[in-house]
Amino acid sequence: MLSYQHLYHAGNLADVHKHALLAVALDYMTRKDKPLTYLETHAGRGLYDLSAAEAVKTGEAAQGIARVASWFTPDHPYARALAATRAERGPSAYPGSPLIAGHLLRESDTIHLCELHPQERAALDYATAPFGAHVYAEDGFAKALSLCPPTPRRGMLLIDPSYEVKSDYETIPRVIGQIARKWNVGVIALWYPVLVGGLHGPMVASLRAQHPEALFSEVRFPPAREGHRMVGSGMVVINPPWGLAEEATRLSRLFAALR
Repeated sequence: MLSYQHLYHAGNLADVHKHALLAVALDYMTRKDKPLTYLETHAGRGLYDLSAAEAVKTGEAAQGIARVASWFTPDHPYARALAATRAERGPSAYPGSPLIAGHLLRESDTIHLCELHPQERAALDYATAPFGAHVYAEDGFAKALSLCPPTPRRGMLLIDPSYEVKSDYETIPRVIGQIARKWNVGVIALWYPVLVGGLHGPMVASLRAQHPEALFSEVRFPPAREGHRMVGSGMVVINPPWGLAEEATRLSRLFAALR
């Protein structure tokens, strides 16, 4: 489906959880002097203006990064990517995962991004041009399967769909299984929403059974507004880099203290 636009939700508490873990993973992976590949199946527009009417309307950024920025010291990779984005794009700019990757990766690294929504993809092209990203108007799952194992072989894949297509919950464990078999050294990360009703439950159970060694990080938080159905955020990371479990534990403590 092409109706979803992340601008309404950018910088929310789920983004904080997802982007902090992504940044820590990439920061560790770039410490080794070997090139790597970064891939995304559902990249969005890459750059968001938190002062835009859409973001202000939902109030999710106000309840998200604006509220918890103090969780991250200036040397934290998530804070570094946020600061770099705002230095270039203005104080209300927020980096999606493509820009977090762009700011943390090196010139020797390769970025592949998929986005089907025409307007979002055009914005993504513009936002990621300075990083030399390859942007595709293709189905993200199919493209990931075709690219993996990538060149360079070291790297990370982020799967971050909108879940408007309910069959994603059934498709994802199968696709991840296929990619993991083709790319057994890849860091494969999946984000999912924790919604009232627990739609994610069977998917997560399937992934736990298939990948018991993976990192499973799930946090809960108050709904951003009355009637909002998202009450938490989950990340599954296969082949998690060193230090990621520690950051997940730290975030869990911080989220648990939110009221």
